[in-house]
Amino acid sequence: MLLAILGALTLVFVVQLGRRWLRDPVRPRLEGVALSAVANFFDALGIGSFAPSTAYLKIRRLTPDELIPSTMIAGYTIATVTEAFVYITSIVVDPVLLVASILASSVGAVAGVILAPRLPVRAIQTTIGVGLLIAASLYALSNLGLMPGGGTATALPPSGLALVVAVSFALGILTNLGIGSFAPTLILLSLLGMDPRAAFPIMMGSAAFIFVASATTIVRTRPLDLSLVGGMAIGGAPAVLLAAYLIKSLPLHALRWGVVVVVAYAAVLMLRSAIRSRRRAGDPAAPAGPAVQAIEP
Repeated sequence: MLLAILGALTLVFVVQLGRRWLRDPVRPRLEGVALSAVANFFDALGIGSFAPSTAYLKIRRLTPDELIPSTMIAGYTIATVTEAFVYITSIVVDPVLLVASILASSVGAVAGVILAPRLPVRAIQTTIGVGLLIAASLYALSNLGLMPGGGTATALPPSGLALVVAVSFALGILTNLGIGSFAPTLILLSLLGMDPRAAFPIMMGSAAFIFVASATTIVRTRPLDLSLVGGMAIGGAPAVLLAAYLIKSLPLHALRWGVVVVVAYAAVLMLRSAIRSRRRAGDPAAPAGPAVQAIEP
């Protein structure tokens, strides 16, 4: 049922994108295909695609800054939905945990449209960044056998399930501030004793529902770079399938150390964003950034 709903929503998005293209037909940009292939390969590994994509688009000046968020959301929606379908159908996880977490994240994303502008962005970025560094350190100690932790579970007791659902709701709100959910979800489930692979259906399912809902509105109502969107839509899905194969075939020990790397990387990016936001706030001559920040992993 979950996949049927996601498939129907994706079909609506594709129809809206097709109508937009018929009004303004353009050739997909090859550089967008390459960018999407690389970014979504790492996204499917849990590293995230928005931060590196934003940096690349800014450096190459492929599109105006104000069009970057909408272009990436629309361009990466097909790849994100592909991730959700692949991981949900191929990795075992408690269906109650899966559905509850996805629903909580989606409701949080909707609520965040109203709540997010009132939240202190820099304080949240700093807190999450430091928290992720601490969590990555604890998980590394667990991997070294210096403290208990880790596991192979695919389900949680009621208390753990309630915690994950609550965190998923909060992370859904924070997506409106450009703070992504991949790394926090990955480390939380791992520290709770679950197999890290079990986090991927939850992460990708939540992202897919948020993306497809946002992208459908974007292609109907907002300006975006259609040539880049077309290239991104083409390049992402094949890279996702390759990355998903690697995730499913990696031995659990290697995957656990991969969690440490991904979470530490996300923490550094989060803290760097907080520092840059603080500098911009203290410099009245600094240019204002885009209205929607790039989503970190």
